[in-house]
Amino acid sequence: MGRKRNNFYMRSLFLLALGIFGLLQYNNFNYLDSRDNVLGDAVTNDSDDAILAMVPATLHKYLTPHSRNHSASGAGVLNGAALLLNASSPGAATASTISFDVYHPPNITEIKRQIVRYNDMQMVLNEDVFGPLQNDSVIIVVQVHTRITYLRHLIVSLAQARDISKVLLVFSHDYYDDDINDLVQQIDFCKVMQIFYPYSIQTHPNEYPGVDPNDCPRNIKKEQALITNCNNAMYPDLYGHYREAKFTQTKHHWIWKANRVFNELEVTRYHTGLVLFLEEDHYVAEDFLYLLAMMQQRTKDLCPQCNVLSLGTYLKTFNYYTYHSKVEVMPWVSSKHNMGFAFNRTTWSNIRKCARHFCTYDDYNWDWSLQHVSQQCLRRKLHAMIVKGPRVFHIGECGVHHKNKNCESNQVISKVQHVLRIARNSHQLFPRSLTLTVPSLMKKSKLRKGNGGWGDMRDHELCLNMTLATR
Repeated sequence: MGRKRNNFYMRSLFLLALGIFGLLQYNNFNYLDSRDNVLGDAVTNDSDDAILAMVPATLHKYLTPHSRNHSASGAGVLNGAALLLNASSPGAATASTISFDVYHPPNITEIKRQIVRYNDMQMVLNEDVFGPLQNDSVIIVVQVHTRITYLRHLIVSLAQARDISKVLLVFSHDYYDDDINDLVQQIDFCKVMQIFYPYSIQTHPNEYPGVDPNDCPRNIKKEQALITNCNNAMYPDLYGHYREAKFTQTKHHWIWKANRVFNELEVTRYHTGLVLFLEEDHYVAEDFLYLLAMMQQRTKDLCPQCNVLSLGTYLKTFNYYTYHSKVEVMPWVSSKHNMGFAFNRTTWSNIRKCARHFCTYDDYNWDWSLQHVSQQCLRRKLHAMIVKGPRVFHIGECGVHHKNKNCESNQVISKVQHVLRIARNSHQLFPRSLTLTVPSLMKKSKLRKGNGGWGDMRDHELCLNMTLATR
């Protein structure tokens, strides 16, 4: 009887202690959250000063524009960093004349020449500092267009990540810009390479893959297109529309860069590790590489069928206290798992064997096309391990699918900085282990009708040609 009473008391004490511990943890987290809110309110959260204050001083160089045009346009100026000359101000007429060498952007012929030179050289910057690429190291591939402001913040976030010095950071460009090149070549925290998509609209403005003068207008009826004999008149998309070059380029660029990295670059010839895909308007947490390595190690016991690891999810709110160390597994879904995802050469080889499914599917989106490949062609479907507390965030307010009034808004950048500060201060980053959670019941992914924009036979042929190995 006494032993039962003692056991009862011990269980009661244990449950009481557990409850007190949980309450203290909850209060501590709420305290940190409220303290950060107070600190954030001291300075306008999305002001340039507040954003700059969240970045270590040694990294300010990546946020400070040094435009060759001596202009603020497109540079994402922070805190008056750009050079401003106000000729209309009082006294300007009597001021000493200041002369600059006028910057002349390269013409198309020069851009093409530079692209060939870069792609032939395959130069790896900083290799003398950080050593050659190890076969099992992570390669990060960033698809870059023209949004240099977002790219600056992505670079700052990458610079603060643990073990970033071990990666090869590849920037894949579909627009040649000297300011962007200067920014990328300024990176000093890891090995860096630039590759340039050679079939861009920029380098082919008046011919395919750009806009040929004889291309069929988007909304022309097929009967009228046949009468006028415009290009590709026989093949509108499944909605009756004709090709728009600005929308087709992203899909072409994605398949080209993947094939370039896995099948053409000398530095990656024997690479067996993960390739992580990012875009210019992403932002990473400082433990994203740490978590990626942990996920890779746990695939054998948590998800043997997983061939994709995903670090980003599209969430409006982020609860690191609950989800910082939790992962779930499910079939790869293009609309949910296309941000900050990684796979290895084996997975890519299987995708490339299904190139015809990718290149002829009537959808201008690369991610929808990839899901079509998974559903219709791959013997081993794309199956993903997804981190519940995201380590890759989307900060872009404007792009192919989004057209906001303020395309240089700092609001999302500020929000992500704030979320990561709370996670850091409450010790929610760098978890010691991962826990697999059971996802909520998902509907079986149906075969979907494509979004169109990809009916042109020229796009099918170009895409297929870019998946051919050249070595």
